[in-house]
Amino acid sequence: MHDLTQRQVEILKSLIEEYINTAEAVGSETLEKKYNLSASPATIRNEMVRLTELNYLKKPHTSAGRIPTSEGMKFYVQQLMREKELSVAEEVAVKEKVWDSRDNIQRCLREVTKTLADKTKTLAVASTDDGELIISGYSYILDAPEFYDINTTKILLEAIDEYSYFRTIFSQFLGDAEVHVLLGADLGERLKGPYGVVFTGFETPMRLKGDIGIIGPSRLNFPSVVPMVRYFGELIEEIAKGW
Repeated sequence: MHDLTQRQVEILKSLIEEYINTAEAVGSETLEKKYNLSASPATIRNEMVRLTELNYLKKPHTSAGRIPTSEGMKFYVQQLMREKELSVAEEVAVKEKVWDSRDNIQRCLREVTKTLADKTKTLAVASTDDGELIISGYSYILDAPEFYDINTTKILLEAIDEYSYFRTIFSQFLGDAEVHVLLGADLGERLKGPYGVVFTGFETPMRLKGDIGIIGPSRLNFPSVVPMVRYFGELIEEIAKGW
């Protein structure tokens, strides 16, 4: 990563958070009006040009504003964002939702996946090393402007239908309890477009290994979804102690 000045860091962070909220390219005037950057629009604009040269931002053809690149979004996730931890009330609500299904492995994984989709308003996926793939929340992808493009949606749905595609990507992290964020080239040639994946691994006392996570646009609300996915992975392991 390049060394950025404090001003460049603040501009990049503000631009990415605005983009996450709006799904639209962000201009210097917007940043100057909405964020306390202590810089003029001209200064912000010059710094945005520099961030573009450093490959943290890019300029869409149809807009004067900028959007983050995969490299910019990864820098934000790894260095800049502050996770929004789940409250005790949220954790209790999730447990209540899935607890009745805890005595059946398949039913429990289905309920956990559905609950994750509902909580994050994204497409949720769970897979296991014995070949099971559970998907929930298809309708949520249609709420994201990125997927108004039929080809973008079609490519994603075709990839999801191929168990081996995501199994190959996830397998290198199988059972790893860390939360992984995949963007751009991380997702292979087919999904190198505006897609983002957040997932974590789990392992049960029965030696069943798997992954659970979400799939959506590259501007996923990472401060919220990263801790959410982490919690769901931990919840599966907690429930699995009774299997």
